[in-house]
Amino acid sequence: MDAELTQRLMRLLDHVDHWLPSVPVPVDWNTHVAAIWQRHPLGGRLLPVPPRDTMTLDDLLGIERQKLALIDNTRAFLQGLPANHALLWGSRGSGKSSVIRALLNSLSSVGLRLIQVDRHDLSSLPMLVEQLRNAPHRFVVYCDDLSFEGNDDAYKALKSVLDGALTGPPENVLLYATSNRRHLLPESMEDNSGSRLVGDELHHGDAVEEKISLSDRFGLWLGFHPFSQATYLEVCEHWVTRIGEPQDWNDATKAEAVRFATLRGGRSGRTAWQFAAQWVGRKRLHEKA
Repeated sequence: MDAELTQRLMRLLDHVDHWLPSVPVPVDWNTHVAAIWQRHPLGGRLLPVPPRDTMTLDDLLGIERQKLALIDNTRAFLQGLPANHALLWGSRGSGKSSVIRALLNSLSSVGLRLIQVDRHDLSSLPMLVEQLRNAPHRFVVYCDDLSFEGNDDAYKALKSVLDGALTGPPENVLLYATSNRRHLLPESMEDNSGSRLVGDELHHGDAVEEKISLSDRFGLWLGFHPFSQATYLEVCEHWVTRIGEPQDWNDATKAEAVRFATLRGGRSGRTAWQFAAQWVGRKRLHEKA
């Protein structure tokens, strides 16, 4: 009976084997500089990815203060000095995600490794952090466009990793996040109903304190704001001349860039890049016709 049972179990395993996830292969961080973390039935896995582009920090104009602060924080971290988790918040298309990508391109040669985690995979973040704890490299774990809805508990895992766990975050891991919301969680008028004045001091209610407590765990806050027209045109000129030719930037191009931003309803680095791609691409197409 034991032999027969064994055979049956082996046949059963053969049938279900192709449904089981493959065993994750460890990332060779000496070869790869970036990876994506994915939740997995066995816990989670890292998938190495090549850098998305060759953008450098010099390509990002109009955010010099933010660049300098993030570079200094990251270089301190890479050298084993005290550094802060960073929250990059503000207007859409203002360079929050681009500066992270440019940071990797600029600092991977001195040891920076980047792991991106999707917001929907944050519940497994503690597992990822523990995997990295004893690794010889230094990692920035990055979550793009981070925000939570009112009934979303995934932010509790993030809070725990940032500052709430008994062991604390590993010395070789920093968390960087970008968001359009400064406090990451939605804020409503009802939340403020618990706030009160005590003497001359404003004391927030529990709901507000809970929402502030998440973003408060990021020691470095960097705000990104809409561009002035002068800054926007400077960025347009940079991209037009970089992907095109210096003579492509002239008074007619400048006027069209202003019109493009007006139709889009805002001025930002993303809008400037989109204008440059459209203008240069159309110009070259017509020249070939």
